[in-house]
Amino acid sequence: MTSATGIADYVVVGAGSAGCVAANRLSADPDVRVALIEAGARDRSPWIHIPVGYFRTMHNPGFDWCYMTQPDPGLNGRAISWPRGKVLGGSSSLNGLLYVRGQREDYDRWAQMGNAGWSWREVGPLFAGLETFQRGSGEGRGTSGPLQVSDPRLHREICELWIKAAQAKGIPYNPDYNGPVQDGVGHFQLTVDKGRRCSAAVAFLKPIRDRRNLEIVTRAQVLRVIVQEGRATGVEIRRSDGSRQLVQARREVILCAGAIGSPQILMLSGIGDAGHLRDHGIPVVHHAPEVGRNLQDHLQARLVFKCREATLNDEVRSLFNKARIGLEYALFRTGPMTMAASLVFGFLRSRPGLATPDIQFHIQPWSADSPGEGVHPFSAFTQSVCQLRPESRGTIALRSADPLAAPIIEPNYLATQTDRDTIVAGVEIARELARTEPLRSAISQEFRPTADVQGYDEVLDWVRGNSTTIYHPTGTCRMGVDDHAVVDPRLRLRGVRGLRVADCSIMPEIVSGNTNAPAMMIGAKLAQLVLEDLRAASPPVATAAGIDQVA
Repeated sequence: MTSATGIADYVVVGAGSAGCVAANRLSADPDVRVALIEAGARDRSPWIHIPVGYFRTMHNPGFDWCYMTQPDPGLNGRAISWPRGKVLGGSSSLNGLLYVRGQREDYDRWAQMGNAGWSWREVGPLFAGLETFQRGSGEGRGTSGPLQVSDPRLHREICELWIKAAQAKGIPYNPDYNGPVQDGVGHFQLTVDKGRRCSAAVAFLKPIRDRRNLEIVTRAQVLRVIVQEGRATGVEIRRSDGSRQLVQARREVILCAGAIGSPQILMLSGIGDAGHLRDHGIPVVHHAPEVGRNLQDHLQARLVFKCREATLNDEVRSLFNKARIGLEYALFRTGPMTMAASLVFGFLRSRPGLATPDIQFHIQPWSADSPGEGVHPFSAFTQSVCQLRPESRGTIALRSADPLAAPIIEPNYLATQTDRDTIVAGVEIARELARTEPLRSAISQEFRPTADVQGYDEVLDWVRGNSTTIYHPTGTCRMGVDDHAVVDPRLRLRGVRGLRVADCSIMPEIVSGNTNAPAMMIGAKLAQLVLEDLRAASPPVATAAGIDQVA
């Protein structure tokens, strides 16, 4: 932004999957001034742009908020890590690169809840407009958007055997799970372009960084939204040198800080449950009791099977192989360094009679306790299974009034019988597939869980003791038409003018799949709504100053 005052029409908080898209679309109008504020640094590290770099960026405080949950009764009292991106591009700069829209029925359910404008008929074109599907056109697929979506450049035999075993059980191969039907097994689609990560920052910010009406501010953590006489007029930020500043918004403040960051900022701003805010000495600006509630996440049970032949675990253990892999990537942008978190998918039903799949498989030709901790020292592969539509609901709450203190995260996993039944069924389906030819002959041992873990109670106890997040927190600023919803279907915060939320926190129900693509769609929907309102709006609200030092 080049103006002397630095006053923006729209202040977008968070340069993640939704925020990058929102900033791109809003600043496409040269008469609209946009300030995009990101707590993390610019995405200059080469490990961000190398697909397999998530092994280096996850759990690294230089790129990751490194959140931890509270001990969860549903996980036998375990606290687990919740990685979230703290860098330009947000979690799209360190995620597993999997491009999944979710089921069309997900969005139709949102609309059936009263959220006008959010049915598949209305959001499907937004997905298509964001992407270039490199395989070519297909039903509902885009071919001219900034986000590059490609097929994997890496294949491994153990994953192909898993597909064949699933087909032997009567499960169909699906060449495009982002098309009309999600059901089946096949190969994941990736946000990868010519062997390099296509994050939200690469797709939506890099081409427009020279726009004179767009300012991208990094290393600036938003501490609170400034609300005056019931209207959001700007935000207070903390720079990397510790100084605090005010950034003024002539029209609106838009929170795109994610399902953890957005509710935390709202509560720090005095918007949340009045009793909770008073407990921390925060003046109540607006009583909104559902801020931070309705938290949903996909819990994954990661089954590991030792193999009779080499897997990627073996390929990356020797210095010679690492050098060979690095050289292949440098010369051709192919090989294991182009690998996403998973190569092969499965969208299946845990029981007969379900209208759509309720479990998702991620098949990986490697195994590890966590992507950031390195692979196991033996040949193995992983079947990760998660329940797509959990009923359990958790909360995000303030730990203190200190904006720099991480919030309290209580996922409340496996709190309902349906959730427990579904994850146990998913584990049993995974074991059944592992015992089906031709996959069975490639497996030497059921390693995690071991074969002697039998029966519902034992399997459930293993799940409680070993499962972890698959990195999809959602729902904490729920969209709806009832009085308790945090935002309305136009993403406007109820009770405070000039303030919207646009990220995965607005989902009334979690989507049936990975959340990066839906977050980008939400950013595009936000821009559509804002620009519609702008065209019908009166002149902007005047502000006294732009970016001012806080005394």
